[in-house]
Amino acid sequence: MRRLLASLIAIFAALPAWAADVTSYMLDNGMQVVVLEDHRAPVVVHMVWYKVGSADEVPGKSGIAHYLEHLMFKGTDDMENNEVSETVARLGGSDNAFTYFDYTGYYQRVAAEHLDLMMTMEADRMRDLALTGVDIAAEREVVLEERASRTESNPNALFREQRDAALYLNSPYGRPVIGWRHEVAALGLEDALAFYRRYYAPNNAVLIVAGDVKPDEVLALAQAHYGPLAPTEGLGPRSRPTEPPQLAARRVIYEDARIPDPYMVRDYVVPSRQPGAQRQAAALVVLNELLGGNDFTSVLPSRLVFEDRVALYAWSNYDPVALEETTFGVGIMPAEGVTLEEAEAALDRTIAGFIEEGIDPEQFERVKFQLRAALVYAEDSTQSLARRYGEALTAGLTLDDIAAWPDMLQAVTPEDVMQAAALLLDTRRSATGYARPPRPEPAPEPEAEQAAAGAAGGEADQ
Repeated sequence: MRRLLASLIAIFAALPAWAADVTSYMLDNGMQVVVLEDHRAPVVVHMVWYKVGSADEVPGKSGIAHYLEHLMFKGTDDMENNEVSETVARLGGSDNAFTYFDYTGYYQRVAAEHLDLMMTMEADRMRDLALTGVDIAAEREVVLEERASRTESNPNALFREQRDAALYLNSPYGRPVIGWRHEVAALGLEDALAFYRRYYAPNNAVLIVAGDVKPDEVLALAQAHYGPLAPTEGLGPRSRPTEPPQLAARRVIYEDARIPDPYMVRDYVVPSRQPGAQRQAAALVVLNELLGGNDFTSVLPSRLVFEDRVALYAWSNYDPVALEETTFGVGIMPAEGVTLEEAEAALDRTIAGFIEEGIDPEQFERVKFQLRAALVYAEDSTQSLARRYGEALTAGLTLDDIAAWPDMLQAVTPEDVMQAAALLLDTRRSATGYARPPRPEPAPEPEAEQAAAGAAGGEADQ
């Protein structure tokens, strides 16, 4: 089996991975245009990514980035409400939008012949959105309902909010993307317009066109539709509050009757991929796969679930793409009869044991093989590929960084992983959370007065 795995790794590594041809342009107004040429199917994915997300919001206005994402489907001087989505659906395509900490994005997936029309509509709403007080009020209720259904009705999402707020001392990553309810409820027309006019501009956007297109034709269309749009003057580089030195571990206990099985999560603040400096993030990606990336062979599930039988489930997670620092998380759901405190101690022992014992060479090679395979398979989806580029570029990475990333992962050494794992021994940069149902109230003990009264009553009977 080992020889077979080694042979597969060698064969796979020698195969040239298919990759889209990448071309990049910069329009005179500051808009970056990236073309991912892929002629395997007659479709195109048209994406506009804005370099603004919930972490760029003014304090006290949380949720405005996501709120504006909703409002972008209202009309302009030339389009009716929801005309973009209705047009895409009529053409047999799909469209949507998304907001996260570092970006807001809009996309359409249609037959390649409709790219011109997609650019016409998207460029129109980039600078010419027409909002009214009625739009604002109605869509605010929609957003509040979304928060109610996705967050407030989900104890796991509420637990995530509380952990994030505890983990970050100063960074806006500690605020929920959808916003705090009381702040969203107070958002008004001027809040939306100010955010829109400042950030929805060609010099704050990346256009990604992926699929059955030719770069020079995409450039001509982009110049025709986006080129005339005026940039935001004085926008400047993104600037956010940064984290001070974190000197104390934080703990959160979240109790909710809707939690059927208690579990524990610890999140650490760790480095993300940075322009020209991706090595530590690559090591953290490999560490994540070794610790919890596979339900059966990774260290945490194999030892805690299958060997020691103290857990129903154990995991780790790490997202390397972020403008600022990001998080590395580990978690455990105890088996029946095991307390959260006992499960946490077992998790810590397992991580410490992994660091002390070192990496199994066979597992290390298997993980790197799986990471390479995952990147190659991801190329099969034009939309996923475009999204990977958009996330990276709006997080401050360059096309060179994106191109170098697969080789960076393969260059990771066991020593790199052990240095990254040492970050998990420093709990000062962490928040540990317990999620559990409310504990029953202890039965009240008889008060001294009641006992005394009983004694007095007995004497009277005599």
